[in-house]
Amino acid sequence: LSQATTEPPKKKPDPVTSETVVIWGLRLWQVVGIFAIFVLAVIITLCCIFKCRIPRTKKEIEARYAQRQAAKTYADKLETVPPLNELTEIPG
Repeated sequence: LSQATTEPPKKKPDPVTSETVVIWGLRLWQVVGIFAIFVLAVIITLCCIFKCRIPRTKKEIEARYAQRQAAKTYADKLETVPPLNELTEIPG
């Protein structure tokens, strides 16, 4: 059997809200905001460095494919051109 005590009941912890102080005196919403800004800055930086833009239309996709094909054929034809010193030699 449990014995009755004269102690007051244990206090429940306060519920976590957006105004709860989390770390360094910052509230929860401020910490979440700083973290979100940091993640967004990293994503924007990576997209700028690696140019990872997704084409939006079928026309853009086809234009980009045609550009790659043209660059490839140009590079292939450039390999067949003889060196410059062979072109500038005057025979005889």
